[in-house]
Amino acid sequence: MDWASIFIHDTTWSFALEVALRAAIMFIMIIIFLRFTGKRGVRQLSIFELTIILSLGSIAGDPMFTEDLPIIQAVIIMSVVIGLYRLCTWFMMKYQPFEYLLEGKPVYIVENGRLVLEKIKEGKMSHDEFFSEMRRQGVEHLRQVRIGLLEVNGNFSLVLYPLDDIRYGLPLFPKPYQAVQRVQPDYHYACMYCGNVAYLTQAHELCNRCHNKSRRWAKAINNEIVT
Repeated sequence: MDWASIFIHDTTWSFALEVALRAAIMFIMIIIFLRFTGKRGVRQLSIFELTIILSLGSIAGDPMFTEDLPIIQAVIIMSVVIGLYRLCTWFMMKYQPFEYLLEGKPVYIVENGRLVLEKIKEGKMSHDEFFSEMRRQGVEHLRQVRIGLLEVNGNFSLVLYPLDDIRYGLPLFPKPYQAVQRVQPDYHYACMYCGNVAYLTQAHELCNRCHNKSRRWAKAINNEIVT
């Protein structure tokens, strides 16, 4: 067994510097890629934490299977990644804009029982994903939620209305979430795109909040939180 080959092989100082530079570039590329995937792609972990895991996992795996890849090169890369991790953590503690740059900000998805459409696009989630998260937390319709926040780690946080303040809202479960074909006078209807509640004179009326061209409305409901 050639220990020198295992740990060093033909590594030179110039190649060691090249390896360190490659590691730094790939570290930055992973962060950029994960930022574009959106928060839900990295649920339970921040983008920065997942970058560290992916980097260290790749570093540890390659020397195990590649005969001509000495351990010293993996050690160099690990040292670079850990150094970048500590440096980025220090900057994140000192400068909040840098933290927002790496991990993003929490995104308001629901405010006052209605969807914040421009923020939904930032979170890169579909309506079904939001509805699913709210259903899992016992929410039956949108007007039960005062604030819905998509956290930087992809989790969904809710602030609910007190029971006395709950009004008619967009249903979140599949059966009541159906577009109506005829409307009844003096009945509440909710826009299926933004959650706005209104009285209608016709089934395909344009929503005065989101102006969505689909013009789909569901019967609004007014139930308490499911426990």
